[in-house]
Amino acid sequence: MENKVMKIGVISREDYIKRTIAIAKGEYKPQKDEPKVWFESMKSLAQVLSNENQDLLRIIINHEPRSISELEELTHRKKSNLSRTLKTLERYGIVELVKDKGKVIPKVKATDFQVEFSLENNLSHLADSAMV
Repeated sequence: MENKVMKIGVISREDYIKRTIAIAKGEYKPQKDEPKVWFESMKSLAQVLSNENQDLLRIIINHEPRSISELEELTHRKKSNLSRTLKTLERYGIVELVKDKGKVIPKVKATDFQVEFSLENNLSHLADSAMV
């Protein structure tokens, strides 16, 4: 599988809302190289990309299961647990769940992750950008 890099940003909920409003008002235009996926904290990022979920992604890449049932056999995880985890990973764009002939086939969309965050106010660049 070809490596696909996903840029991830970590930003407070408050700053994310401000950013979204600035974009909607046309005061800020996101740069092409900015993250498309955002987490509220490093803790929430760590939960989604936990060691267990990284193992799950590797299994999907290496074994290419043709259904959730096949993935259940490969991972020894319960179907309900797998479905919940896969839906979360899908929500963040890390996997795609492809429906085919009544089966759901998990496909990994991101193999490498770049995380961006700042200890400073994450929106300081918005003020500069809005003035340009």
